[in-house]
Amino acid sequence: MNNLHVTLMSFMGGQEWIWILVLVLLLFGGKKIPELMRGLGKGIREFQDAKNNVSTEIRKGMDEDSKDKN
Repeated sequence: MNNLHVTLMSFMGGQEWIWILVLVLLLFGGKKIPELMRGLGKGIREFQDAKNNVSTEIRKGMDEDSKDKN
């Protein structure tokens, strides 16, 4: 996965990023971009919270299992 990320980033130079930003600005408009970023941030936060909750539940289950064996 890490190699894929590095490979994709090596294909995208400064000019490509500028074109992507211009395209996003044209598609969504200046007023929609902050709203879009807020939604993206909220989605990322919710995903991280869910990931942390699953990790916590797994750890609790492993702790309970190890206590049952002792």
